[in-house]
Amino acid sequence: MRPVVFGPLLPLPLVGFRVCCGFPSPADDWIEDAIDISRLVITNPAATFLWRAAGDCMTPTIADGDFLVCDRSLVPVAGDVVVAVVDGEPTVKRFRLSRGRPQLSHDNPKAEPFAPSASTEISVWGVVAWSLRAHRPTR
Repeated sequence: MRPVVFGPLLPLPLVGFRVCCGFPSPADDWIEDAIDISRLVITNPAATFLWRAAGDCMTPTIADGDFLVCDRSLVPVAGDVVVAVVDGEPTVKRFRLSRGRPQLSHDNPKAEPFAPSASTEISVWGVVAWSLRAHRPTR
């Protein structure tokens, strides 16, 4: 796996108002600030990795092809989406603890329940802090 190399900062303009996802409201053309996307999604560069999602078990939260920004320095809490290693294979699941043992589940209600045996080795590799999805595929 090749590491992702971040180039020079690329601040993008942040419009001072939130955009309404329901009934449209008037907005001013006023730029509030500039934000570098990498600084927004990466809080601990030494512990942050990108994964590319494959499959639909986490739909609608995560779609096939989404980029997952995974922070290994975060301690998972109930409800987090995590990259877990299940019997040596990485997978993305919803996390909770039960009697000190990680419990993992899918978000897709159409997927078969995730039901590992008691002997299944499960470890949390990192917490998914952000998912990035292209809404207009690149050409």
